[in-house]
Amino acid sequence: MLNIRKSEERGHVQFNWLEARPSFSFGNYYDPRFMGFRNLRVINEDKIAPARGFPTHGHQDMEIITYMISGALEHKDSMGNRDVIRPGEIQHMSAGTGIQHSEYNASDTEEAHVLQIWIEPEKNGIVPEYTQKFVRDVVEPGKLGLLAAPVGKGGALTMHADALLFMGILNDDQEIEHPLESSRHAWLQMVKGELLLNGIEMQAGDGVAVSEESVLKIRASKSSEFLLFELN
Repeated sequence: MLNIRKSEERGHVQFNWLEARPSFSFGNYYDPRFMGFRNLRVINEDKIAPARGFPTHGHQDMEIITYMISGALEHKDSMGNRDVIRPGEIQHMSAGTGIQHSEYNASDTEEAHVLQIWIEPEKNGIVPEYTQKFVRDVVEPGKLGLLAAPVGKGGALTMHADALLFMGILNDDQEIEHPLESSRHAWLQMVKGELLLNGIEMQAGDGVAVSEESVLKIRASKSSEFLLFELN
């Protein structure tokens, strides 16, 4: 069973410095039909104006992933981390018992385009953690690259959640298959391009919830980039 969430059907929040497209209810956007999928709670596609961003704020008991599409984002947190995230990099925080952080567009001239992702942890109250890693080199066109996993499987970042996060890059007409155990679910989030997921057409910004499917057949109509979440 596949349930598509078209890009234009997502929420739309517009400020003078931020355009946000939340796939699930978040902040000022609320839709009781879309409160998350399994333990995937947030996917926000944000476009942040130059030199603007989110001032210091807190999180607790959530696995938080930042995926850069274009531009650069400056991160500061209460653990003393200060980094700039660029395309090809992934940032992960386990908020655990509590963390304060800020995120600002690191450029004075270019927009920052980013996916903000929250996944519910397996247990609350862990010690906060922060990791940033260049991941583009683990993803070969025509294959899935594992970015994050519960135990840092295969060199991936460690999440404290029952979830796997893959990244896929497909050239025109490339196709891959990904098996799913009967107890597992998936969410595919398009970043760029056009593809077919088990025959369903997807474009940039679209997402698909997957349940009761034994295999995902993913074929690029055009060169594509996407994230694939395997969930409990």
